[in-house]
Amino acid sequence: MSRSEGVTVSDRALQNQFMPIEFRNLKTKFVSVKNEDGKVKVGDLPPLMVKLKGLSSAFTENEIKQKLGESYDDMSNEIDFETFLREYLNLQGQAKEKSGGQKNSSSVLKTSSATTLVESEKATYVRHINIYLADDPFLKQFLPLDPASNDLFNLAKDGVLLCKLINVAVSGTIDERAINTKKVLNLWERNENHTLALNSAKAIGCTVVNIGTQDLVEGRPTLLLGLISQIIKIQLLADLNLKKTPQLVEVLDDGNGDIEELMALAPEKVLLKWMNFHLKKGGYEKTVTNFSSDVKDAKAYAFLLNVLAPEYCNPLTLDTKHATERAKLVLDHAERMGCKRYLSPEDIVEGWTNLNLAFVAQIFHERNGLSVDSKKISFAERITDDVQLSRDERCFRLWMNSLGLENYVNNVFEDVRNGWVLLEVLDKVAPGSVNWKHATKPPIKFPFRKVENCNQVVMIGEMLKFSIVNLGGNDIVQGNKKLIIAFLWQLMRYNMLQLLKSLRSRSRGKEITDSYIINWANRKIKSTGRSRQIESFKDKSLSSGLFFLELLSAVEPRVVNWNLVTKGESDEEKKLNATYIISVARKIGCSIFLLPEDIMEVNQKMMLTLTASIMYWCLQNSPEECETSNGYSSTYASDASSPAPSVNGEDESSSLCSEVPSLTIDDAASDIMVSSSQFENGENTTVE
Repeated sequence: MSRSEGVTVSDRALQNQFMPIEFRNLKTKFVSVKNEDGKVKVGDLPPLMVKLKGLSSAFTENEIKQKLGESYDDMSNEIDFETFLREYLNLQGQAKEKSGGQKNSSSVLKTSSATTLVESEKATYVRHINIYLADDPFLKQFLPLDPASNDLFNLAKDGVLLCKLINVAVSGTIDERAINTKKVLNLWERNENHTLALNSAKAIGCTVVNIGTQDLVEGRPTLLLGLISQIIKIQLLADLNLKKTPQLVEVLDDGNGDIEELMALAPEKVLLKWMNFHLKKGGYEKTVTNFSSDVKDAKAYAFLLNVLAPEYCNPLTLDTKHATERAKLVLDHAERMGCKRYLSPEDIVEGWTNLNLAFVAQIFHERNGLSVDSKKISFAERITDDVQLSRDERCFRLWMNSLGLENYVNNVFEDVRNGWVLLEVLDKVAPGSVNWKHATKPPIKFPFRKVENCNQVVMIGEMLKFSIVNLGGNDIVQGNKKLIIAFLWQLMRYNMLQLLKSLRSRSRGKEITDSYIINWANRKIKSTGRSRQIESFKDKSLSSGLFFLELLSAVEPRVVNWNLVTKGESDEEKKLNATYIISVARKIGCSIFLLPEDIMEVNQKMMLTLTASIMYWCLQNSPEECETSNGYSSTYASDASSPAPSVNGEDESSSLCSEVPSLTIDDAASDIMVSSSQFENGENTTVE
């Protein structure tokens, strides 16, 4: 997330396009037009925008309404602050064209700055892609891309590039067998690739709120570059933690700093801490607090590189008085020590945040200059072994970030301790449940305020009928990991069942329970003529992956390539099937955060979330299946032209059927007992 003096934006491309005071003023004006429900609609914008700088002299209110109507069929659609900013910039660009491009216009200057940023980011990311994907079997026929052209936007339109880039950032995220790779893809295949890319991007920690498959198909520069920026950032910052680089313990002041505090820092904050650690050693008197204004004169870079690689030092670097020339010498120095050059001196001098962050991260990867003191490393490794992120924590962190929270979650166990993030999540999952007047926003000076926040979290949990035995607000403040994870599981489960409840208007009958979801899946598979069934989400047969592949084939017959499916007998075969399942589920539109190991080991919580996600997608995309009669389901034959073959290659007819009940609030409450003794005994929480 990017911030500008208290105003938070998830699209980093917006960061450098407004001054802090402009951000605040625009936010205030945007909030002022919210209706009683706290929402702003597209139709509310014309009276507001006609008064804004750069637009008042160019358009009338009706003209702005007409232009917005070209993008939005329904003026009653809700619009968020970031989309409002994009529409404002778009109208400013049109105002510039209308006025004939007057050079003294502030909107012209702003549009010019935005264009420069887009071109700089595009050139940098193209060089990155050319380096890291040069040997890709499919993409190498299109590489290298030309940074000065629109090659990047054109190549990205079929979705393959984004999928491949995600796998470079976090290896194995996407099973490449699930990617549609042909020189010419039809619209359906492109959409599948983009859906797979977006759901996989969420699964590695990207914020993809307000980005849709159509944006990617059209190759919209700002949104595409914003997504690519996040993917590359995740790749470059992957080692900025004690688990991957235990030597980072050395950056703590005199070795006496708080290791847990270091672990809780966002990767970019750790990078700044590392940079300042070396700058202090090199005699640099200032503290670098950002990757923009504090580094644009390139002096900090000169000191940093002189500490890390003195053998390549050029005395002229600090003597030169011209920032651009100094930046050029810095890049020469970095290249001599092994850093690939894909940043320009102008990028440094302009202070482009994302590009400078990428440059420093590259220096860290090439030479971090940290000690190999075995005692320090051993201490760091011992600490990280005690608190390293579990699979469940990873799942909940990614899920929380996918909700579009104001605050990005880097470490669940640390970030929830003041209660604010959990209140944000609760407000997303159960709108209106949080009393914000009784909540304190970070930074929180007094500990009792944190307890108040966490007490409200527990109170809302009780209201939602969560099972919270032995959980108090103070347990969250103190960071009790087992109790926090148990609470988050109930919260995630509640959200999942609420999504299914959103289909209630189409259905009547039985309530949705875990058992009902199992029955739905069994009937779905049976409707295709197959016989594979499960009795619970603990069923060991799930480890082969065949049940989920048959379920996916039942809801979308064309999505599973049975030639790629194994019998799921050995661990290797199970791993292949599990990896394929996750990518296929994301490819049709399921937003899931489990790992292949969760399927192989039959993690019952993840089995429930996977099955429910497939069920939700099926009901969303097959409205006719939601029709019920007297509380019982109706069965509909599929009009699929091609039957789904069995694992053994035998063709079987496929039909679609479904049972869709209603959901009561009571069913959203998990049966998990939040008991520390249960976790300490190594027992799994109960799902059924």
